[in-house]
Amino acid sequence: MRYFIEISYLGKNYHGWQIQPDQSSVQGCIIDMLSKILNTKMTIYGAGRTDTGVHSSQMFAHFDCEKELDIYKKLYQFNALLPNDIVIKDIFRVKNEAHARFDALSRTYQYHISTDRNPFETDLVWLLFNINLDIEAMNEACNEMMTHTNFKCFSKSKTQVNTYDCDITEAYWIKKNGQYIFTISANRFLRNMVRSIVGTMIEIGKGQINRSDFIEIIKSENRCNAGISVPAKGLFLTKIEYPDNIKI
Repeated sequence: MRYFIEISYLGKNYHGWQIQPDQSSVQGCIIDMLSKILNTKMTIYGAGRTDTGVHSSQMFAHFDCEKELDIYKKLYQFNALLPNDIVIKDIFRVKNEAHARFDALSRTYQYHISTDRNPFETDLVWLLFNINLDIEAMNEACNEMMTHTNFKCFSKSKTQVNTYDCDITEAYWIKKNGQYIFTISANRFLRNMVRSIVGTMIEIGKGQINRSDFIEIIKSENRCNAGISVPAKGLFLTKIEYPDNIKI
């Protein structure tokens, strides 16, 4: 039987989602927990990867189990054994062929920039003092970006992928409660893509480059032409969507 788990985590203490030798990871913590509670060596498959220091308010993963689980009991047991910065929010049965990564229809990220010092947000935002960004210009660039599909210019160098194409369905900036918040949704993302987009958008917001420059950066397919990769701590994976028919 196959189960999906819905997960939230604070990324500060982890070297990303994916398990790796001699490093703490969210996936590794969950595998250790499941193996102890279910008394067998477990494997889980996540909906994607988040880099070191990136947070997630909604991540999904799946695992297989030979017997039916008591959902409410296991939900309590799972969370009791996990560190406080990782939470299993839900467990549910899915069809045996359902896959947390390959069945995902879209993923949504948000990036948070704060202009005000707040001790409760230190690990959750990128703090930029005395900055005034042109949101209208940034949103015009967002609209332009959604007319393109190849985003190699925003991808981390030396990444082995079959394609640099992504279908962006939503991208916009808002300013709220002293924060600039960027939201972007797509069917897939390249490594470091969102953080590179944000770094480039900030240059637009500051008036350092214009919309035409932004278009040329995308067309160049050259990472060196785009902006900096902003710090990981302001980035959140916030939503993953699946077809309704994967559930049992």
